[in-house]
Amino acid sequence: MRIGIVAPAKGIDEALASRALGLAAVAMPSVDLVFHPQCFLADGHFAGPDAARAAAFLEIANDPAFDAIWFARGGYGSDRILHTVMPLLGEAARRKTYLGFSDMGFLLGALYAAKIGRPAHGPMILDARRSDGGFAFARGLRWLATKDRAVLEPGLDGHPAAAFNLAILTALIGTPWLPDLTDHVLLIEEVSEPLYRIDRMLFTMAHATQLKGLAGVRLGNVTDIQANEPPWGESLETMIVRWCGEMGVRYLGRAEIGHGAGNHVVPFGLA
Repeated sequence: MRIGIVAPAKGIDEALASRALGLAAVAMPSVDLVFHPQCFLADGHFAGPDAARAAAFLEIANDPAFDAIWFARGGYGSDRILHTVMPLLGEAARRKTYLGFSDMGFLLGALYAAKIGRPAHGPMILDARRSDGGFAFARGLRWLATKDRAVLEPGLDGHPAAAFNLAILTALIGTPWLPDLTDHVLLIEEVSEPLYRIDRMLFTMAHATQLKGLAGVRLGNVTDIQANEPPWGESLETMIVRWCGEMGVRYLGRAEIGHGAGNHVVPFGLA
């Protein structure tokens, strides 16, 4: 089993790569993690210029020697290469599993919309840095290597599903990269936003014509909420129930996804 690591947004350092390789060697010695050199580039905010990040993704995606792509980390940037990479994905790319979350939702959504491979929302290489023994990292590795259903988000109920960071979802609305989510359960999560911005994004979600026909919405972790002055005065649960009501879609409760050690895997489509 060969898993290619690329960084379509921000990069990583050698220490993190070494940590990930060590954890993988202990957890699944039969898996070969291969870090593309592009992961270690730096160009301002990004892991190299757009052309380098696009080329690295295409190189691994179109190489039949790799079984899966595991995104190194999130951070803004993967949307900037969609128009370059999507038309150039070949047959080998269609047979791969792709795993990431946060900003990687741009690529995961575009892949699902184009019916290329098996994208899934879940832990990334960056999770190897956590001080919890690498549980989230191991969860992602187990999905890529064995499709272990024990690592799936426990509330998946047989409906097709898709999971997104809320900011990425709202950025995809109105673009050709947002997949058709009719009859899907949509799981959302967010990080480092004040509640008024979350409310604004939920408005966009609730009234997006591209999101008509959802089977339901579930709310994952919303972490590192930024202070609001004056205090917002409304709970997350109240907000999501209100906007789901306005959307005409059932609110199905909480989900174990998001920026934290409890991030579970949500394959796009049927698990």
